[in-house]
Amino acid sequence: MNPDVRAIARQRGEPGFDEAVLATSFGEEDPGIRPHALVKARSADDVSQAVLWARDRNWRVACCSGGHAWSQNHIRDSGLLIDLSALDEIAIDPAGRSAVVGPGCISGDLDAALSPHGLFFPVAHAFTVGMGGFLLQGGFGWNSRMVGLGCDNVTGADVVLADGTLIHASRSQNEDVFWALRGSGTGFFGIVTKFYLALHERPGFTGIKMQVFRLKHLEKVIRWAHEIGPQISSQVEFQIVVNRKAFGIFSHGVEVVTPVFAESRAEAKELVAFIDKGPLRPAASLTLPLIGAPLGNIMKVAEKVIFPTGTRWHADNVWLDGPVEQVIPVLQETAANQPGAPSHILWLNWNPAPGTRDAMAFSIEARTYLALYGGLRGKKWQPSDRDWATKAAEALMLHSAGSQLADENLRRRPARVMSESNLARLETLRAKYDPARRFFSFGGN
Repeated sequence: MNPDVRAIARQRGEPGFDEAVLATSFGEEDPGIRPHALVKARSADDVSQAVLWARDRNWRVACCSGGHAWSQNHIRDSGLLIDLSALDEIAIDPAGRSAVVGPGCISGDLDAALSPHGLFFPVAHAFTVGMGGFLLQGGFGWNSRMVGLGCDNVTGADVVLADGTLIHASRSQNEDVFWALRGSGTGFFGIVTKFYLALHERPGFTGIKMQVFRLKHLEKVIRWAHEIGPQISSQVEFQIVVNRKAFGIFSHGVEVVTPVFAESRAEAKELVAFIDKGPLRPAASLTLPLIGAPLGNIMKVAEKVIFPTGTRWHADNVWLDGPVEQVIPVLQETAANQPGAPSHILWLNWNPAPGTRDAMAFSIEARTYLALYGGLRGKKWQPSDRDWATKAAEALMLHSAGSQLADENLRRRPARVMSESNLARLETLRAKYDPARRFFSFGGN
C-alpha cells in the first residue's frame, strides 16, 4: 500500500474506528455492520491508491461524500470505505458559466460561492448534502423543474476506475462512462473525484409561500394539488408536506409549501397567486404572505427544521402515476400511522416535460413524487416505526412507475430505479469496466 494512503487509513478493531465509520453518515442509525477499513481521501491519487490496495486484498469498495444517503448504503459488512468529504474543491469560471467541484463539496457552500457572481446551480435542498452522491443519483435540486436536474447540468467528470486509473468522461471522452455516472447512484462502477458543471443565471428573487391545513383536509388538498399541478409554472416547487407538528398549528397537519424562483417579487407573487385564490383557502388554518429570503438561508432553516441532526432516519419513496383516487386512501392510512416529528410525508408536483432529458442512466420520473421520511428521535418511538416508510412505499407500488435513488431504501425494499434497458446497459458496462465487481453496487444487491 502507498505509505501516504496508509497514513490516512483506519482499520477495523483500531480505537475510534466505529466512531469514524458512523461519522460518515448524516443520520444517527447504526446499521450494525462495518467495513474492514476506512480511508479518508484528500486527492484523486489517494482514491486510486486506496482502490489498488483494496484490489490487492480482494476487498470490494464503497465510497461516500456527504453521507446523506438514508439507507447508509456506503457502510457495508466488509471491504473498504473511501470517505470523499475532504475532496471539497470549488473552482468557478464566471465568464464561462462553469464550475469544477469535488464530490465532498457541500451544496450550501457551492450556492454561497456562486451567489456573488450572479450564478446558479440546482444544488440539493439541504445545506450539508455532498455533491457527489447528489449528482450521481440524479440531483433533484432547487429550481430543477426550470433548469434541469443536477445531472442534466454535469458536462464531465474525473473518474477512478476499478484498476486504479483516472480518466475523464464527457460527451466526447469515455462517453459510456459519462452516460452511466449520470443517474446510476450507488450502482456506478467508479469513483468520481471531480464534477464539471454548467451554470445558470441566478434568479433575481427567491421566496416561499405557505398554507397550512388540519389533517382532516388531506384528501381535499391532494385532490386540488393533483388537479392544478400541470398548470403550475416550472419556476414553482409545489409541495405538500404532512407533518405531526405542522407550522403554526403545532399538531398533525398538511403544509402547502411553494418555493418560487423569479426575476422579481412581483413576478413571484403572481406565480404563487393560485394559493390565495384557491378554493380551499377558507378551510386553511393559516395562509402566509410570500416571504423572500436568500436561498442559503432557506436551505439552512429547512435542514434544521425538517431534517434535524441527532435523528435515526428510515426513508423510502415512489414515483406516482396512478389514479389519485386510488392513492388517497393509502396516503390517509400512512398519515394516520405516521411516527412523531420530524417524520413527514412529501408530495411533490413534478410533471416532467417528455423528451427533454439527455441520454443517461437516469430514466424514471413521473407526474408526482412521493417521499416518506421516518425520523426517530430519543426513546419515544416503536420498533414498527422503522418500517413505516417502506410499508407505505410497498402499498403504493401498484400505482407507481418506480423509485428515485435520492431517497431509496434498497437495503430493505428492492425497487425499480431505472428503465429495464438502462439497467441492462449499466450491467453491460459494469462487466466491461469492473469485471471483478470491485465496487459495491445498489444496496439491495
